[in-house]
Amino acid sequence: MSFRVLTAEFAHETNTFSVRKTSYDTFTVEGVLFGDDAIRARGDANTEIAGFLDIGRKYGWAVEHVLSTAAEPAGPVTRDAFDRIGGAIVKAAADNKGKIDGILLGLHGAMVTDFSPDGEGELLERLRAVVGPDLPIAVTLDPHANVTAKMCELADILISFKTYPHIDMRAIAHHAGELLQRTMAGEIRPKTLLVRRPMLEEANAGRTDIGPMVEWIARARAYEETPGALAVSINGAFPNADIPEVGPTVLVTYDGDPARHRTFAEGIADEIWDNRFNVLNTFYTVMQAAEIAHDYRGDRPLIIADYADNPGAGGYGDATALLGALLHVGVDDACFGPIVDPETANQLHRATVGDTVKLRLGGKTDPRFGGDPLEVTGKLLVISDGKLIGDGEQLGGLEFSFGPTAVVQIDGIAVLVVTEPSQMRDLQQFRAFGIDPARHRVVGLKSMQHFRAAFEPIAGKVIVCDSGALCTMDYSRMPYRNVARPIFPLDRDMTL
Repeated sequence: MSFRVLTAEFAHETNTFSVRKTSYDTFTVEGVLFGDDAIRARGDANTEIAGFLDIGRKYGWAVEHVLSTAAEPAGPVTRDAFDRIGGAIVKAAADNKGKIDGILLGLHGAMVTDFSPDGEGELLERLRAVVGPDLPIAVTLDPHANVTAKMCELADILISFKTYPHIDMRAIAHHAGELLQRTMAGEIRPKTLLVRRPMLEEANAGRTDIGPMVEWIARARAYEETPGALAVSINGAFPNADIPEVGPTVLVTYDGDPARHRTFAEGIADEIWDNRFNVLNTFYTVMQAAEIAHDYRGDRPLIIADYADNPGAGGYGDATALLGALLHVGVDDACFGPIVDPETANQLHRATVGDTVKLRLGGKTDPRFGGDPLEVTGKLLVISDGKLIGDGEQLGGLEFSFGPTAVVQIDGIAVLVVTEPSQMRDLQQFRAFGIDPARHRVVGLKSMQHFRAAFEPIAGKVIVCDSGALCTMDYSRMPYRNVARPIFPLDRDMTL
């Protein structure tokens, strides 16, 4: 029997401390793509919709794809944006009621709107209101999801990516699609249970390249092969969301009696708690990082990641503290990017390549987080529309744009100045603008972890720093009001 399945991708990771709300126009920067347009753009890449379509072809589904969209992490999603995007998904479900056999969604799991702390739960609630309680719904999530009880109640299947950097989006979509097929065929009746610990996040933000998460993920994969266990997801959480249900979770999507599966999930969650002080990153200050860079002599580049100004976690991308420190100590043969500064990008686009320009660079959104604007002089090397096609494990084959973009040489550092925020996760984000990071002694970039997939292979050494920007690890600086207390590390001495 062939089934008819409704699909959609709607993702946002919301930093509730950001002053920049996420409007509908913000989603249009990366694109709000409907139907076949979305499939053409994303259907043959490492994406959830590509995985959904793979399973659809395997089982002969009739796939009704509604839309695909995501926006860079920032402040709460506006009601207008949510109603227009989520509303299109709900309308498609209502229009196809009685015709579809299942729904398959690529979400994130950490969306907050300006009217709800649980964007995904809100979307699922609206869908259930039109399709009823029995239609199977499967959801893929980012492992930085703050998974809520409502999400588990309203979706039958919830499966998170198992890699950070995330490189298994298509594979996890396959897993979700296979379980949806079995559910529609009546072979299983899945439910998802949730276990949480009172922490803002797992100690290493869910890193899967080193540390205890490697073993936990291995155990999750092994457990998925046991009777009744359909999927195990270990979520490191997203700590920059000031909401009641923040924090690391373990999910088991199961068929049958939940008791054994809850015991397994509780065991992993206990280990996450027990490892709460086991932080693997060394977070250098910007001056420490700059001094390391000044003295570094290696055959391959030193990569310095500004962890705290990661646009991929809602950082503004315009923090200047690290760049200022590198300039202060005289680092040369270096590149740096991005500095998200639309005003300066526009100024540089009015100049001519080769011009020497005086700039007031970065630090314009909120200088309390990451430093004041830098008063600098540089030589304009490149101006561009900011468009590129990625070639790495995350962006490979996907169109991407920084918006109006320029490269300016400031002393010994080639600086990428962009309009639209994005973390660095593909070498083409430098190379498309004439910067080959592999040929520089020092590479400064804005990212927490995703950069590793593309940049570690070219690196001689990698360090991370906390510039004091919006995603600082010093959570005591952030005005949490809605998280349930006590919670670690705000209440560092708490016990369970």
